[in-house]
Amino acid sequence: MKKIVTGFAIALMSLSVLADHHGAKDADLHAAIKAFDHAYAVNDIESYFGFYADDATVYVGDGRVNLAEYRQMWTELMASGGGVELNEMSDLQVQVMADGGAAVATSFIDNRTRWPDGSVTTSRAFETDVWQRIAGEWKVVSLHYSEISPE
Repeated sequence: MKKIVTGFAIALMSLSVLADHHGAKDADLHAAIKAFDHAYAVNDIESYFGFYADDATVYVGDGRVNLAEYRQMWTELMASGGGVELNEMSDLQVQVMADGGAAVATSFIDNRTRWPDGSVTTSRAFETDVWQRIAGEWKVVSLHYSEISPE
């Protein structure tokens, strides 16, 4: 009986070590997700768009937008006095694929945007980001942002 209990304890300790290792392994992904969200929240266009893969797909508003057009829209918004005033992420869930080369991050977003005419809009949305490790760096290969109806 003592051998069984000892074996069980060793197995549990091994799982604990694996869990710690898995968490540390994904630390760079979580840091990238946090930095991506922060860059958007503080209107850092260069950093924000630096997280996208060159061929990323982006779904915002009514459909898919071209990444270059999306970047141009944000650049023009900032240049004309608009920008993000608030972008808070909550309920972040991250699923890393078994090979560790891709991940899906889902979250809720509370956003407030100031427009060049001085008007401000607020929204709550659901965001899904697909991340892929490319040349050793985590990049967004697909983003889907859907506003949630206030009802």
